[in-house]
This record gives sequence, structure tokens and C-alpha cells, in this order.
Amino acid sequence: MPHLPQAGPPSAAGQVTVGGLMTAPPVTVAPDVTLAGATRLMAETAVGSLLVVADGVLRGIVTDRDLALRGLGEGLPPDSRIDAVMSPRVVTLDAGDEIHEAYRTFRRAGVRRLPVLADGRPVGVLTLDDLLLDVFRRLADLLGPVAWSVLREPPGPP
Repeated sequence: MPHLPQAGPPSAAGQVTVGGLMTAPPVTVAPDVTLAGATRLMAETAVGSLLVVADGVLRGIVTDRDLALRGLGEGLPPDSRIDAVMSPRVVTLDAGDEIHEAYRTFRRAGVRRLPVLADGRPVGVLTLDDLLLDVFRRLADLLGPVAWSVLREPPGPP
């Protein structure tokens, strides 16, 4: 019978941690990268956000939406700096946080992506998609035995 593995290592309390579900390493840029350079990097790495980092410290986050609305939408030239459109006030998670803390933080912050820190340094990004995949894995794990037993039963009368 197939079994999908638990996502990520459990915490000391046996819970899945943010570090086990996040995408790592994060795609980062310096604050002086241009809008054009950031857009190219997003396309090359197939991500929807970049962490803006200086000297190993998170300074902000920029999303594809920021580039479209604050960059192109405001008429900024492609050689403008990324820190002109980034969000400098960033809500973060710690890699050791249990996953229920991530759910609460997403609900409170109303964002789709949260940078993940370890010892104050960015180590990954957790997205709503990551949480959705975790839910699917857990449902498959829960329902797998039931589905297999149904598939093994002989067909009944119509």
C-alpha cells in the first residue's frame, strides 16, 4: 500500500515545522538590483517573489505583483532599483516554528508568501501553495487505506 511521507522533520513536540515545508534556499537580490534584473531572475528561477537581502539581513520582499503595479504601473524605468518597489515591512516565520503557527501568521498577515529565518538570516520561503501541498499529503495519507480497501472490494449490485 502506498504511503506518502510526512513533510519535513517533526519538532520536539512531534509537529511538522516550517523548515520542513519551506522552499529553500530562497532566491535573493541586493537592494540595488534593477527592476529589469529582478524580473529576469524571477523568470529564470520560476519564482513569484525575491527576498531583498543586504549583508545577510532581510531588508524586504518584492513580488511579481509589486513589479507590475509599483514598477510598470507607476511608470518606473527598468533601471530603477528594486528597493523602490519592495515591501520593507516583512512578516516572517522562524524555521523552527510549528506549522500551525504558519497558518495563524498567514491568516493574520493576509499574504501569499512568508520569508523564513533561522538565527535572523533568511533560509527559505513558505507559500500558501506549500501549505496546500501539505494538506493534500496529509489527506492522501489519511484516506489512502480507505481508498485501497474500496478498490479491493468486489463490485456490488447496481
